[in-house]
Amino acid sequence: MPGNGGKSAGSREKIKKSRRMKVYLSENAFMGLLLSSAEVFKRECLGYLLGYRLDDRFIVEYAFGLQTARRKRRGVIFHHRDQKKIEPILSNFVKLQIVGDFHSHTPYGTTKGIPVPSPEDIREMEKDNLYIIIAINELEKTKPWKENKDGSISGSMGNLFFKISAYSYIDSIHQRAPIYCPFPPGLKVG
Repeated sequence: MPGNGGKSAGSREKIKKSRRMKVYLSENAFMGLLLSSAEVFKRECLGYLLGYRLDDRFIVEYAFGLQTARRKRRGVIFHHRDQKKIEPILSNFVKLQIVGDFHSHTPYGTTKGIPVPSPEDIREMEKDNLYIIIAINELEKTKPWKENKDGSISGSMGNLFFKISAYSYIDSIHQRAPIYCPFPPGLKVG
């Protein structure tokens, strides 16, 4: 689960290459990621990703924020006892399962939030799970939504700029996973 804000450049080197998974975000999941991170901006958000996993991809149908998470400017904590409350409910949704989690990295002082896992984020990754990090910063310039060469997606909405990256822990190796997302028709930028 999420850690200290992911501001360490050294953590980039710990992400190795292996069988590369892809991530497909539904419109609902995309909206959940944006709303969860914007709602608590300046503090980190935390939530679960619901969907399913195939051999070479994760299909994320929903992203929902965890309301009882204790949010900080550089980290977020979710207690196991709170997780036990929602697991019996989620087990009733046969076609969907928790495929991973998401959290945001926000600005801290003069340092901008970046969508790269911190060393603590990497330590807490579990095998066969997906992890999405949303960097959320105050808007400097309106930018259209796009898929970036590094596999992330980014763009602005309202007065915020978002950059979303995905990581998987497959075959005991941490790796970046490219995100594909059909943006909602008529999405207005800025």
